[in-house]
Amino acid sequence: MSLMFDPETAIYPFPPKPARLTPDEKQFYRDKIKRLLKERDAVMVAHYYTDPEIQALAEETGGCVADSLEMARFGSQHQASTLLVAGVRFMGETAKILSPEKTILMPTLQAECSLDLGCPIDEFTRFCDAHPDRTVVVYANTSAAVKARADWVVTSSIAVELIEHLDSLGEKIIWAPDKHLGRYVTRQTGADILCWQGACIVHDEFKTQALMRMKALYPDAAVLVHPESPQAIVDLADAVGSTSQLIKAARTLPQQQMIVATDRGIFYKMQQACPDKELLEAPTAGEGATCRTCAHCPWMAMNGLQAIAQGLEYGGSEHEIHVDAALREAALLPLNRMLTFAATL
Repeated sequence: MSLMFDPETAIYPFPPKPARLTPDEKQFYRDKIKRLLKERDAVMVAHYYTDPEIQALAEETGGCVADSLEMARFGSQHQASTLLVAGVRFMGETAKILSPEKTILMPTLQAECSLDLGCPIDEFTRFCDAHPDRTVVVYANTSAAVKARADWVVTSSIAVELIEHLDSLGEKIIWAPDKHLGRYVTRQTGADILCWQGACIVHDEFKTQALMRMKALYPDAAVLVHPESPQAIVDLADAVGSTSQLIKAARTLPQQQMIVATDRGIFYKMQQACPDKELLEAPTAGEGATCRTCAHCPWMAMNGLQAIAQGLEYGGSEHEIHVDAALREAALLPLNRMLTFAATL
């Protein structure tokens, strides 16, 4: 099928890096954020891939650090009337879908995700309509509109189990948007899966030859890989899993050194889980790579202290997430299906 938009060749413009703050400026904004959280009856939820100082502040103020779905779930169960979501835009949308009565603020609404950008709703709808016999399963890293078009939403932590379940029912699958995770799930389950060809710009940059050289330098190290990475990287792994699963693997594996192939923001919680172990970044350079991300999402980096303070202070169209009521209802159905299924595992 021919598409006007090709997610495999799309190049996404990166946002400018936030200005560096002095220690005094950092303390000023930390204090301001703490005050504003109380004044707004707000709680802060941060993704594993935000900068360590943001994760630490979320924990210090009674919020949480988690993956996108757990962030939304924590927010829906918290008594605060306002959620400050430090992450990327689809995470704010997911929080609003699960907590429509709450005010959802973000440091910036310009924080994107290449998986979300790489799956525009019009093109994706045409793709699905061309294969009406298939059950549509979309990753959490998608817009509210794409979720609303799906039959199921899924996270990487339960992707294999859900697809095994659907395959046992004889269902053929459309998987979107991550081609690497889709390929991984296909190999694990043997299901009949038709993949949308999107990719995460961070995980797509890990390089096979460079990782093999690193393994030679650290022969006793375990290799931890997120399944959004290319298959050749997954094949070199000692553990493959979601962010939370990789943190658990770092804690439970016997090796004292871990080569980690995911966004380096995860090191903050991973080091908490295993403070006695050495964590090493898997290489994104070599093999002609430009290292555009160097293992850190440029949009996650937009969640700085100054931007968080501005989001809490001003709100409004620059910071508040809104989801159309009808769209929210449609997107909630596949999200709830996933939550119900996950509760059975």
